Amino acid sequence: MNKEIETKKEGRVLTKKDIWRAMRRHYLAISTYNYDSGFAATLVWELFPALSKIYQNDPDGLQASIDNQFKFYNCNPWMSPIITGATLAIEEKGKTESLQAVQDLKTALMGPFSGIGDTLIWVLFPTVLGAIAASMGKHGNSIGMWIYLAVYVLFFFLRSFLYNVGYDSGTALMTNMSDKLSALTDAVSVLGIAVIGAIVPSTINFQLALKFSQAGVTLTGQHILDQLMPGLLPVLLTALLYWMLKKGRKITTLILMVIVIAMVGAALGILKA
Repeated sequence: MNKEIETKKEGRVLTKKDIWRAMRRHYLAISTYNYDSGFAATLVWELFPALSKIYQNDPDGLQASIDNQFKFYNCNPWMSPIITGATLAIEEKGKTESLQAVQDLKTALMGPFSGIGDTLIWVLFPTVLGAIAASMGKHGNSIGMWIYLAVYVLFFFLRSFLYNVGYDSGTALMTNMSDKLSALTDAVSVLGIAVIGAIVPSTINFQLALKFSQAGVTLTGQHILDQLMPGLLPVLLTALLYWMLKKGRKITTLILMVIVIAMVGAALGILKA
């Protein structure tokens, strides 16, 4: 009861229950995508109960709001709750007069927020955590796998928190954060490149088995390469696979190619594990 009185004093229509309902529908709908409007259709389904309450005595306003939400929208699912939560706060206060502001907010933030979500959650964390889990798994240790799982369970619940962050921030979200997103994205990208660069030579086991003997001195091909640049072969292999991937080669083809090269190289005594 006290929460409802507080909500009315603040001029709000939506309660915490309404916000949590929208958040739950976000979980169910945000993975549905089409090339015509992106996530717009699922966004309408996510927000419809809350919008119906905001425009409960204004069917024309509700129709205008739904038409506005059907405009193209594409954002990383992990970061989208901040934007959709903010649009609810803006539209709750301004109703139909705020529809352009809602669209401007979505347009301004969906790209930068996707950059952060794609870089962190879809590239950096899976790469780093996967490499750690794989490296530990090679030695029979499953802790890395459980760390990987725990981090993504944490992310799952974090999306609920982000929805409330967006809603509570409302119109202040654009002015407070938009100017910092580009710098943050660049910083995270540099961090990701540095981490991946360190993981490649330490995780990929790709060595020469060739030996050279002269004047009673025996040198291995791998020793010579290590003197030139430690980890050179793993880096070259990674660069080759990346180049082929950019050329449109399927990942399955690349995996089979690596297996064949490893088997043939080991059988001929050229490569070793």
